[in-house]
Amino acid sequence: MSVKYHNFGGWFGWTLQKYFPKLSAASYLKLQFVSRNKKQKEYIDYFLSTEEPPQPLIVNLETINRCNSDCAFCTANKNAEKRPLCRMDDELFHSIIDQLADWGYKGHLTLYGNNEPFIDTRIVEFHKYCREKLPDSYIFLSTNGLLLNIDKVKEIIPYVNQLIINNYCLDMKLHKNVREIYDYAKSHEEEFKDVELLVQMRYKNAVLTNRAGSAPNKKNDVKIIKETCLMPYTDVFIFPDGRMGICCCDNFEVTTMADLKTTPIKEAWNSDAYKDLREKIRETRSNYGFCKYCDFIDAGLRMDAVTDTLAHRDANHGARQSMFKKD
Repeated sequence: MSVKYHNFGGWFGWTLQKYFPKLSAASYLKLQFVSRNKKQKEYIDYFLSTEEPPQPLIVNLETINRCNSDCAFCTANKNAEKRPLCRMDDELFHSIIDQLADWGYKGHLTLYGNNEPFIDTRIVEFHKYCREKLPDSYIFLSTNGLLLNIDKVKEIIPYVNQLIINNYCLDMKLHKNVREIYDYAKSHEEEFKDVELLVQMRYKNAVLTNRAGSAPNKKNDVKIIKETCLMPYTDVFIFPDGRMGICCCDNFEVTTMADLKTTPIKEAWNSDAYKDLREKIRETRSNYGFCKYCDFIDAGLRMDAVTDTLAHRDANHGARQSMFKKD
């Protein structure tokens, strides 16, 4: 694949985030909401029109709920953490992955949530199991890179399609270990031919989304957000204790769509709690208590997956129509 570096607008983007944080965040979100509204609505209508809901496009599975960074925008940062420590049982992890395999799951999978995945010493072993059981899934992993070295990167890359290293900092410079990893990868690209290594320069004190009103540097319990949200139609988000929460914005793990210790994942994806949520936010997130103050929108992978799914739907529909055409 490739070794890439991304700096989100370079010096100009960095300056906006640093000196005009509210303007930067508001402008970006407004652009994303406006540009993606039509595609979101199309996918939601498609999802709700099917007899059996389509599989999730992304499965997010958090194996341990801890992080070792102090990013200002995240409630999972080590200075703001309020969650009781939880580490997923091996048996539960294997059961969830086995169920996805039995379901024929071929979508995106990440063993990451509101955490730093490499804090879990089983993370490479878990990825190996995922790759064996879900050979056709797109497995990606995001990390802040603080625990990484070249050897750890070489251990994980046989089992992932993409490894994202988010270099959170205040000076727009790569951390020493991340620089070593990037330089090594660029000079040994043959070792990375089957994986994409993406190093991203991130401003640690950025103002981003309010994450359901709970972001430490962007709290909101006043302004109601009118737009809808894709994630209840696209994402499974699994806490380390096995519960399925609404999404990654449930930083404090207070929502429960289903419990995978007692409910199979395929059944959980169509639980009554999910049905209620999906109907209420079909047009606007303002109708659902947990979501109504949240301005989160993911502009990357999720929309790409939605676009691919709709294109596949249209292609299949066209093929079926051609079968019934008269000569």
